[in-house]
Amino acid sequence: MRPHLHLLNDDLIRRIVAEARDLLAGLGVEIHNPALRDLLLEGGARLDRSGARVCLPDELVDRTLASAPSGFALYDVRGERTHDLSGDNVHFTPGSAALHLLDHETGEIRRPTTADYVRYAKLVSGLPHIAAQSTALIPADVPESIQDVYRLYLSLLYCEKPVVTGAFTAESFALMKELQVVVRGSEAALRERPLTIFSCCPTAPLKWSDPAAQNLIDCARSGIPVELISMPLSGFLAPVTLVGSLVQHTAETLSGLVASQLVNPGTPVLYGGSPAAFDVRYATTPMGAVETQLIDCGYCEIGKHLGLPTQAYIGLSDAKALDAQAGLESAMGATLAVLSGINSISGPGMLDFESCQSLEKLVVDNEIAGLALRVAAGIEPRDDFPARPLFEELLREGHLLIAEHTRRHLAAEHHYPGTVLERANLARWREEGSSTLGQRAHAEVERRVSAYAPSRLADDLKSRLTELMTAEARRRADLTALPSREP
Repeated sequence: MRPHLHLLNDDLIRRIVAEARDLLAGLGVEIHNPALRDLLLEGGARLDRSGARVCLPDELVDRTLASAPSGFALYDVRGERTHDLSGDNVHFTPGSAALHLLDHETGEIRRPTTADYVRYAKLVSGLPHIAAQSTALIPADVPESIQDVYRLYLSLLYCEKPVVTGAFTAESFALMKELQVVVRGSEAALRERPLTIFSCCPTAPLKWSDPAAQNLIDCARSGIPVELISMPLSGFLAPVTLVGSLVQHTAETLSGLVASQLVNPGTPVLYGGSPAAFDVRYATTPMGAVETQLIDCGYCEIGKHLGLPTQAYIGLSDAKALDAQAGLESAMGATLAVLSGINSISGPGMLDFESCQSLEKLVVDNEIAGLALRVAAGIEPRDDFPARPLFEELLREGHLLIAEHTRRHLAAEHHYPGTVLERANLARWREEGSSTLGQRAHAEVERRVSAYAPSRLADDLKSRLTELMTAEARRRADLTALPSREP
């Protein structure tokens, strides 16, 4: 039986949704994008008395909810399905858009480079429990104007897995879409077999900026799946109570869903977010806080109640090093996420309030993901009844190491993590060098990067991606050549 975590009862979910609907209908949403504002008004929304906010009536919410799909699939660069984002299926993805990298060699947190991103993409391609890649690092060796496109370009060049990404500027979207069309062969093929998910983020409280709204419009028009990333900060830019934050999250997320479905009914949408319980002592947004994790799991229950696939930034840490805090926060979040059936779990590798990636932590989190997925598999009988014959064999032989029952069920019943997690006895551990977790994780990074097999994307398509990226770098950043991709 698959285990499930439930934090909210049906009555509380219905009340939260009702209060969110009241906010949308009565207070409305501040829209800074004229095209989205006009679209909402044409679709049945109205302006509030001040004319500054757009109010979304229940009828409009109901109509657009009915057109949103209850799930969708993702496909890798070769067109093979990797994700079923529906029901309680769960998939792990690295956390996104880190400004910094934890350098194992120096122990310093520094700005990443193109070479760092390539190492990251090579590593992710071989991690078995990380189903997708994300544009996880922001290389500092290219100008800000092309960073969105550049990260997606490197991902498509080096790793076959689907990509969770996003555009910080409206100008970046056109080429980001064109890169995907190159890989797929046509716009129709891209619609049929989505390659990416774009993050689209409302601003707390109850606001859509011009670039975020335009990104949402562009994705919906192109049939590119989006994850709606509402970010209420409990006690700062949202009510201090978890229920109050869930009301705000529901309203902000529904506003994005309404917009996406008005642009293109049937647009695939993940009911997602990246909230935080604001820590007033340090003025920080702890992603590893238990309250943050509770909000994540709670809003995903609401998303499931509404019949939508879900996403959360969870299973990450606010630590600044690969230490005990990094492990406990990440493992707790990942386990709660799996028990909640969150379809897309974004977070592996992340430290320092979503601002730092660590390749060593990423391989540790890959093991955490494997353990959490085993929890999701639950406990099922496997030829266990009647029990007496097996115990008669145990008493007769003195062990069951080579029993037919053991050989038949060992692989499915027992999950064996890799060498990053230490399971040898003390004597053997000493014989093998008394390695620390950090040392083993770094060795695993080096092993997997060295064993990297190039993406099977056709060479002519790789060349076309590079041509487009080089032209964009010249046009928007005045770069005559792209940075070296070698360390």
